[in-house]
Amino acid sequence: MLIRAHYEQLSSLFLYPDDNYLPRLETTMMALQGKHPAAAASLKEFLSLVPGETDRGLAPLQRLQEIFTRTFEVQSITTLDVGYLMFGDDYKRAELLVQLNRELQEAKVVVGTELPDHLSSILRLLARWDDFETAQELVQLLLHPAVGAMIFEFREERIEQRNTLYKKHYKTLLHMDVGRLTLFRHLLSAVLSVLEDDFLVEEPAPVEGASAFLRSLGREFEIEERGAGQRPGATRSDQMPSPGGCPSGGK
Repeated sequence: MLIRAHYEQLSSLFLYPDDNYLPRLETTMMALQGKHPAAAASLKEFLSLVPGETDRGLAPLQRLQEIFTRTFEVQSITTLDVGYLMFGDDYKRAELLVQLNRELQEAKVVVGTELPDHLSSILRLLARWDDFETAQELVQLLLHPAVGAMIFEFREERIEQRNTLYKKHYKTLLHMDVGRLTLFRHLLSAVLSVLEDDFLVEEPAPVEGASAFLRSLGREFEIEERGAGQRPGATRSDQMPSPGGCPSGGK
């Protein structure tokens, strides 16, 4: 039987960092070293890049919180809402939310303020599911490609495209050097590696997913500019490249 307790540990790394965040990360890294050395190496790389005490006069936790917010919430790189990433606002996401909510309740997983398709929620569910075949299907069809799509959004050209869009809409771009801006990519890489080790996922995770993060982002901004109830023009949204989300994390 596959032991999946490490998914519970990994899940906590995708919530807003608190006082115990770095100790939890170190504990998770140690737990993965034996069976998942590649994932442990990704977490070690993450730790090596965490800002030190002297960074802008802020404590490491404060800088980490700032980077988390910039990465996933304000002028975000990607969303952690798996269903939004894969389906956008399509009815398929609504169906997925209902199904996941039911499974989370049955597994007695308390998700707090996050939606059922948030990466942390799905990882916690994965840690508790007894049905390996169902877990395998979830990983193969949804979680593995979604995490791959999240990682894809950290590519330099994607960040440049997104920054251009944010600057056009917000006028002011929140500045952060590329090294810090891509910090959480290492955590996502660790998750992808563990999934591939545990579930022997054969197909590579697609990087151009079913729905487009930038296209959805552009459409949202255009609706705001035109006013609610106005149909966005086809030109800008059709030119946006792919995978799906929204500036606030898809909520």
